[in-house]
Amino acid sequence: MRIACLHTAHSNVAVFEDVALQLGLPAGVLCHGVRPDLLADAEAAGGVTAQIEDATQRALMELAFSADAVLLTCSTLGPVAHTMLSQTRVPVLRTDAALAQAAARVNGRVVVLCAVATTVQSTTELFLHAAAHHPLAVVDVRLVEGAWALFKAGQLSAYWVCVARAADAAYAQGAAQVVLAQASMGGAAQLVTAGPRPLSSACAGLAAAVKACQAG
Repeated sequence: MRIACLHTAHSNVAVFEDVALQLGLPAGVLCHGVRPDLLADAEAAGGVTAQIEDATQRALMELAFSADAVLLTCSTLGPVAHTMLSQTRVPVLRTDAALAQAAARVNGRVVVLCAVATTVQSTTELFLHAAAHHPLAVVDVRLVEGAWALFKAGQLSAYWVCVARAADAAYAQGAAQVVLAQASMGGAAQLVTAGPRPLSSACAGLAAAVKACQAG
C-alpha cells in the first residue's frame, strides 16, 4: 500500500507520519509532496484561481503515478480533488471530507475552526453538505483570528494555543463538538480542556485513504 500526500506546509509531513504510526501503518507507506507556493498563490489571489487549480491537478497527477491513493491535505485546495475523478483511476481524496462526515454524525452544535481565511468558503460548503444528510447536526464554521499569522511566523506552540483557546471558547458557548478543519491545527487538540477532544483532519483523512486503498 502506497499513499501519497500533497501538502502546502512542510510541517504537515511530520503530522501525517505521526498519525500513520498511531494507525499502525508500516514505515514507508506514505510519500509526500510539498507545495507551499500553491497556498501562497491562493492567499494572494483571495481564493483558488483556474491557474492554481491546474497547477494543483498536475501535482496530484504526478503523485498518482506511483501511489494507490492520493490525499490532498490542504483544505483551501480541497475542492480540486473532486475534479480528479475523471483524470485518474487512483482515488484522490481531500483530507477534510472524512472529517466532515464524522462531524455530521454529532448530535448538536458543531463548531468548525479554520485558521486560513481562504479555506472558510470551501470548508463551509463541505461541512454543510455533509450535515444536510444528518439533521441533528448544526454546523458553525469560524475563522480563528490571528492564528495563521503565528503559523506563518513559525510560532507553532503559540499557534496551537491560539486555536485551543478558540476551541475552549466554543465549548464554553455550548458547542457539542469542536472540529479542527486544517491538519496543521492538530497539535491544539491536546491543549483543549473545556470539552471533548476536537476532531482533526489528519487522522480522519488518512484513515479514509487507507480504506480506499483496501477497497481498491
